[in-house]
Amino acid sequence: MKAIERIAPDVGWLPISFVNAYFLGQPGGTWALIDTGLPGRAGQILHAAEARFGAGSRPEAIYLTHGHFDHRGSARQLAEKWDVPIYAHPMELPYLTGRAAYPPPDPTIGGAIAFLSRFMPSGAADLEGWLRVLPEDELPGLPGWRWTETPGHSPGHVSFYRSSDRVLLAGDAFATMNMDSWVGLIGAKKELSRAGAPFNMDWDATRRSVQKLAELRPNVVGCGHGVPMDDDELPERLQRFARGFSAPRHGRYVPAPAQVDENGVVSLPTAPFDPVPLATAGALLMVGIALGSGYVENRLRD
Repeated sequence: MKAIERIAPDVGWLPISFVNAYFLGQPGGTWALIDTGLPGRAGQILHAAEARFGAGSRPEAIYLTHGHFDHRGSARQLAEKWDVPIYAHPMELPYLTGRAAYPPPDPTIGGAIAFLSRFMPSGAADLEGWLRVLPEDELPGLPGWRWTETPGHSPGHVSFYRSSDRVLLAGDAFATMNMDSWVGLIGAKKELSRAGAPFNMDWDATRRSVQKLAELRPNVVGCGHGVPMDDDELPERLQRFARGFSAPRHGRYVPAPAQVDENGVVSLPTAPFDPVPLATAGALLMVGIALGSGYVENRLRD
């Protein structure tokens, strides 16, 4: 089982399949967890936490950059195990308490993660009883850290930053791998890129969030997807990336964003025609006809 890797003296990184969790704190002291990976991975996180902080240790809190399934997946199980609160931005609460579902992903923008988004869950979770609103000032278990609003990927997306050593944990405000490319998605080569593009529900807000984070000029960047970066040229490269950040050429949320409020989705742009499900259904139909007529069986005999 993969161990936590350090990206700063008291910041640990754990990749969980294609998404990351971060452990903040020193062994023997207080600590906190940012994001919880996929559903069903609580055991992996517990094992890694005990290896880093000691058997029986528990964090002061769990923090979510946002509530998409791959970031809040194991949050409830961990909160129950550790008996700790889960903190999120108030605009995320409808989607984390079962009251609303996120705006649906937009697979029509094209690319690898867009294709896969057709098969990913986008519904609500139920963290009721454990969920708390992010404090405005001191963060339990995160001395010296602050959160900043970085919406666009989701309504209440936040990033975490420590100014003393300029460490940034950006969630899905952007990524350090090219998720739009099959080569980039599989190879996970370090590259500043858009994160989870089909799930972005407001492209103008996403661009402003990236620019806001670039202005921090971080020395270390850990995102929700991809290997963390810490090279000397990172501040300049992030600023260039922010200046050149653009929305896809087409897609559901490109001309207009999803409209949301504190209760959830208010209205959605019309969904573009998606030919892939139709093409898939057509292919399955042809296979069914071929099987029914004995064509496949005859070909196998030839």
